[in-house]
Amino acid sequence: MNSLYDEFRIAVHSVWNRRWLALAIAWGVCLLGWLVIAMIPNKYESKAQIQVRTQSILSDQVGITPQDQRRNIQQLAQTLISSENLAKVVRGTDLGATVATDQELAGKIEGLRANIEVKAEQDDFFAISAKLPSGKLARDVVQKLIDVAEEDNIAGDRKTTSQTLRFLDAQIESRQKELADAEAKRVAYETQNLGLLPGVGSVSQRMEASRAELSQIDSQLIQARSALAALNGQLAGTPATLNTPSMGGGSPSALGQAQGELASMRARGFTDSHPDVVAIRNQIANLRAQGGGGGAGAGGYPTPNPAYSSLQSMRAEREASVTALQARKSALQSDMAQLAAKQTAEPGVAAEYQRINRDYEISKAQYDKLVTERDQIRLRGQVETQTDAVQFRVVKVPTLSNVPAAPNRPLLLAAVLIAGIGAGVGAAFALGQLQTSFPTAAKLERASGLPVIGSISQMLSGEERAQRKQKMKLFYGATGGLVCVFALLLVAEFVQRGLTA
Repeated sequence: MNSLYDEFRIAVHSVWNRRWLALAIAWGVCLLGWLVIAMIPNKYESKAQIQVRTQSILSDQVGITPQDQRRNIQQLAQTLISSENLAKVVRGTDLGATVATDQELAGKIEGLRANIEVKAEQDDFFAISAKLPSGKLARDVVQKLIDVAEEDNIAGDRKTTSQTLRFLDAQIESRQKELADAEAKRVAYETQNLGLLPGVGSVSQRMEASRAELSQIDSQLIQARSALAALNGQLAGTPATLNTPSMGGGSPSALGQAQGELASMRARGFTDSHPDVVAIRNQIANLRAQGGGGGAGAGGYPTPNPAYSSLQSMRAEREASVTALQARKSALQSDMAQLAAKQTAEPGVAAEYQRINRDYEISKAQYDKLVTERDQIRLRGQVETQTDAVQFRVVKVPTLSNVPAAPNRPLLLAAVLIAGIGAGVGAAFALGQLQTSFPTAAKLERASGLPVIGSISQMLSGEERAQRKQKMKLFYGATGGLVCVFALLLVAEFVQRGLTA
């Protein structure tokens, strides 16, 4: 800690010993800086505040969100200082009076852009400010910017909308051709590979349907064959003819009719224990007893048995049913064999069809999206240009100021004073570091590495002390003079501001 303090004292002593050099440099820097500040031209500022109303009854319905509205305001603020708009401002104000060539115009535009600020504020407000050598010129420039913003807004929106619509129409036409080609390709592939594609009527579905039908036919065939076998058993137990008695007894027709009813019941599946079967058998027995047993020796004659004929007809029907089922089974087995051969090619066909269909869906989605965007942009453009989509309202008219806004001379004067003093002190300190003298014995001892035996103090006479006091008075006076010049400059600046206000 003591070492740092010693170093500080040494530094202060070094500067103090060269105080006249520091003061001279401070005077030189300050005078030069103040002269430069005096030569800086004044700039007068004009400000205006604009409200851009973007609300519309149809805004939400056509997709103009609050984010879009704020973005439009920001874009307007940015494009307001474009070269095209600034050229209009230059030609429409006194700035264009001295412009004769395009190069001069470009220089005016760049100079104007450096002195104009367009800043978006909260909600739908933005501010316009300009700093120029004349208060009237600054006000005229700001007013011209407002006029340009109002004029170019609707025209710019219409131009942008028209260009966008032309681009979208060209894209839609191109996508429409691609969509037509993809659809034709898909239809041709479907026609070429009919029955091999996934979905209704595919090979897999037809194969499954054939298997189900074949299983059903097998079940029906088993039932038909079982019924045919039972009918053949009944037919084997039924006589083909009946012995009708020649006289007395029962009527041949009655007996044949009863036997036919019995055969019909058995064909329907009635068992011998069924009450109707028992009754008809008793009736047949009685009829036969009335006819003498129905034998040939009784003097009767043979007649066709109706029951036998009925059973034969039923057998023919069931044989035909069995034959039809067998034929249908054979046809199904043949179709299934052909489908099995086609099924081997189905995966590759399905994959290719999926690729073709995917290309078609992508083209269709892109086409539909472009059509939707075109319709939205067309409607949005109509809303923005034909309704109250954008309205300008000047909240704060451009101001006319007689007090310069720049430069800030009081601040600059103070900065030059501080810089001058700092330059003088720095120069004195640097010069002290370049010399090889040692202000203290301790520093000499550290530098040489040898012990210092002692030191001799400087002895001043009375006359020398008087001369030193006189020099100090001159130093303080020169320093005070510097401060006084600074104060006078500040007073002059404030007086000038008060007179022009």
